[in-house]
Amino acid sequence: MLGSRADAEDVTQDTFVRAWRSLDRFRAQSALNTWLYRIVTRRCLDALAARRTTEQLDAASTESAEGEPAGIVEQREQLESVKRAIAGLPADQRAALVLREFEGLSYDELADVLGTSVASIKGRLHRARLSVLRTIG
Repeated sequence: MLGSRADAEDVTQDTFVRAWRSLDRFRAQSALNTWLYRIVTRRCLDALAARRTTEQLDAASTESAEGEPAGIVEQREQLESVKRAIAGLPADQRAALVLREFEGLSYDELADVLGTSVASIKGRLHRARLSVLRTIG
């Protein structure tokens, strides 16, 4: 969500510190992992709002099935296009997309974590997916 491994590590550490300090306020109305997702997502959104600009994402390595240099380069370019498209999404759409597609949260869990309705989550995901597809087009 943050586009930077270092920022993600900082937010993760901050999340666990906050969770530990707030453990006595956990009411078990939702699963512990949902509660943690809510904390980390809020921290990510706060960091994005404070930053207002998206940093370049860490370079990712990919491998081609055939190992051909041209295939590897093409895969890296496609991956970077997708990363840029996701990084360019509004924070609420990016959060929904990342938590759904990369973390595997259900619509109900997303609604709980992001503090909205399932219908709103579905709308955010639809707009995010369309935007990513248009961008990488």
